[in-house]
Amino acid sequence: MTSIPSKNLWIRRQQCPCGDWKCYITYEGDSDEGSRAEELVKAEKASSGAMITPYVGMVFKSDDEAFEYYGNFARKNGFSVRKERSRVSPQLGIYKRDFVCYRSGFAPVKRKANGEQHRDRKSVRCGCDAKMYLSKEVVEGVSQWFVVQFSNIHNHELLEDDQVRLLPAYRKIHEADQERILLLSKAGFPIHRIVKMLELEKGIQGGQLPYLERDVRNFVQNRKKVVQENEALLSEKRENDLSELLEACKAMKEVDVDFVYDFTVDENDKVENVAWSYGDSVNANAMFGDVVYFDTTYRSITYGLLFGVWFGIDSCGRTIFFGSVLLQDETPQSFSWALQTFVRFMNGRCPQTILTDLDPGLKDAIRSEYPGTKHVIPPWNILYKVPSWFSLHVGPRYAEFKSMFDALIQIENTEEFELQWRDMISVFGFGSDKHIGLLYSVRASWAQSYVRGYFLARMSTIAYSKSIDAFLKGIFASQTCLRSFFEQIGISANIQHQAHQETHYMHLKTCIPVEEHARSILTPFAFNALQQELLLAMQYAASDMANGSYIVRHFKSMDGERLVIWLAEDEQIHCSCKEFESSGILCRHALRVFILKNYFQLPDKYYLSRWRRECTLLIDDDHNNQITDGEWFQEYQSLAETLFSESSITKERSDYARSELTKELTRILNEVRNLPDTDGVLMNMTVSPTS
Repeated sequence: MTSIPSKNLWIRRQQCPCGDWKCYITYEGDSDEGSRAEELVKAEKASSGAMITPYVGMVFKSDDEAFEYYGNFARKNGFSVRKERSRVSPQLGIYKRDFVCYRSGFAPVKRKANGEQHRDRKSVRCGCDAKMYLSKEVVEGVSQWFVVQFSNIHNHELLEDDQVRLLPAYRKIHEADQERILLLSKAGFPIHRIVKMLELEKGIQGGQLPYLERDVRNFVQNRKKVVQENEALLSEKRENDLSELLEACKAMKEVDVDFVYDFTVDENDKVENVAWSYGDSVNANAMFGDVVYFDTTYRSITYGLLFGVWFGIDSCGRTIFFGSVLLQDETPQSFSWALQTFVRFMNGRCPQTILTDLDPGLKDAIRSEYPGTKHVIPPWNILYKVPSWFSLHVGPRYAEFKSMFDALIQIENTEEFELQWRDMISVFGFGSDKHIGLLYSVRASWAQSYVRGYFLARMSTIAYSKSIDAFLKGIFASQTCLRSFFEQIGISANIQHQAHQETHYMHLKTCIPVEEHARSILTPFAFNALQQELLLAMQYAASDMANGSYIVRHFKSMDGERLVIWLAEDEQIHCSCKEFESSGILCRHALRVFILKNYFQLPDKYYLSRWRRECTLLIDDDHNNQITDGEWFQEYQSLAETLFSESSITKERSDYARSELTKELTRILNEVRNLPDTDGVLMNMTVSPTS
């Protein structure tokens, strides 16, 4: 009976943004998506000297572990093994296993229905007696498998390394290669060309793949049959699951009036695209929607849908969820609908800056839908593609190229960038390389010299990318139907929105009054960033220029000097590094000038509202309006802890807080006592001071 996948499998998009369907991206560290054959070969070579010959009495935790061990031993010694017999008992289940050499026994004589003998095919079986027999015993409640018989005597020649890898037991086509083979086959490539293409892409000599051409042919033929049988069932599953997803959205809307969703249908009234967001997300976007990251890394194998999700960063440096979308394809039209819908969800607010992966279709949609928004491609979204694009081209000089490219990203002057870019092309002979051309065409979105000065809210860092990955892996951990997927996103988003910054005392590290003042205004995340810049500012010297500007240099490094422009009448400061314009936190160079000017407090304009403590309290207050009966105590307990932490810094603060708090609590208590004893609403106080 034909079956379809019971789970909704999500994978990273591998198609290269260059537009060439023959080109794809591999991800470092994703062993499930990479070729495991090379890893196995490396592991075997590394452990070849430590492989112990099996012996009677050898113990294994399971029969699978024993078979894997015997298989590795066999490969090292020039043969393969197979499972022969097993015996079962009602008490122990399978309690005996026989593993034998692949040439053990003799091939049975097969006859046709009319008694004639089948065409005699030569069999590899020759009665070899090499074997490993195991028996299961339960020792102190734990099952163990013991080797009870072992023989390594063969009646045939053992194979060399270059021959043993071609035995059927070791010819495996792994998942990443399977996807590539199917893509090339669908494009009309003949089998021999597919094999050649794989060899070129892997940079190996002909005939060195861990499988044969006939294995590729058999795989393609078998998979075509499966695809044809499953295509109708998959289409039906997608249609049913999308309908269930819409029902889940409708149900959520009834529970949360601030929940928003939208979808499109095709000419046959079948669902194409679905997008949704939550009330907390909309509220958070009103405060922190100036910079948005739109992730489109994953797509569903089962449904053929692209998953997009919008993220931001709050005043405490935490990743926050803004919304998500499922798209039928990756065309500019689909991306445009997603971008339009997101702005509509967010009450018409367009982000000041949007960060995305390198995707020409998405780039065109952003230019069309968000004409006033700066489009930025974070460095990590460029760097993980570099090995796939250039490692084969530059060969042994890849480390040299990578070092040069990393330095190129950080160049701050556009003229210098253009000069170094031309040098890199000349040194490595890129010429008309399509990937170099693609990178250059979008350089205004990723090169530091072009991006510098646009507000990114510290979202282009590796730390932020890791938080995105953690969120996505959390929702993909249980790969189930779309409805369950939708519910998991809601749970993860809710956890993010309800998370609270841990209250902790922020220690001063300098004797500068600016630091103490900043501590009372900024959140711990923003304060730590400013504090680090203050510490570094002590290592810089400022030279006054005739026009009132300053040249700020590090006391050791002679290069990297910065021009700081000071406008005294407006208390405005501008540094050529443009750190404040990018992150909203003043840089060490500007701080050095403020210190030189004997400022005890920074001008209020240099404390952005998105990094202030009161900004966090406003968001929490919006959440307070939606919390259940008992949760209010936990909310105000957290606020009380913050008050205690702040008031314990100095005696003056402590005395003031004690006096004012007593008066305010007394006033509130009297007003509460004057309110009616009942209003007809049942209260369920699950949290109390004593609990």
